[in-house]
Amino acid sequence: MASFETYLKKLLQLEGGYSNDPADRGGLTNHGITQATWQRIGYDKDGDCDVDPDDLLRLTHQDVSKILRHFYWNRWRADEIESQPVAWILVDWLWCSGKWGIIIPQRILGVEPDGYVGKITLHAVNQTCFSSFHKQLINARLRFILDIIARDPTQQRFRNGWIARVNSFK
Repeated sequence: MASFETYLKKLLQLEGGYSNDPADRGGLTNHGITQATWQRIGYDKDGDCDVDPDDLLRLTHQDVSKILRHFYWNRWRADEIESQPVAWILVDWLWCSGKWGIIIPQRILGVEPDGYVGKITLHAVNQTCFSSFHKQLINARLRFILDIIARDPTQQRFRNGWIARVNSFK
């Protein structure tokens, strides 16, 4: 079965620290966690009675680990996925792209693309040829990136980094 701890190490290597690039549609982020995500699921780390950018700046690797496990790893039921490389790319796609990181893989698997990983989706993942499915995921994610850029050319500046990230899962 896939290991959360090894993926966490990889994620922390892939994600930089604090970023507030105006062209990044995710906005203010720290360790890959956006301000919007932190406001939705975070807490007031500095004790000033609100959840704001000051709290995001105080994120620790332990905070990232808790959010990653609960809202991304567990959402893919990755502890039950038999292939580490497949689990990694599935969870990473969800981390980077939200529901599309479930819906598009479900389409590839030929199951109902409902954005929910239940028994049917999990069974389909574990019954597929892992190496073939992994290649399909890489290719689909690269197409997804190119589609984002085609719809919004301002995102072109992130192309090389996004592609390098996906290629790091080969």
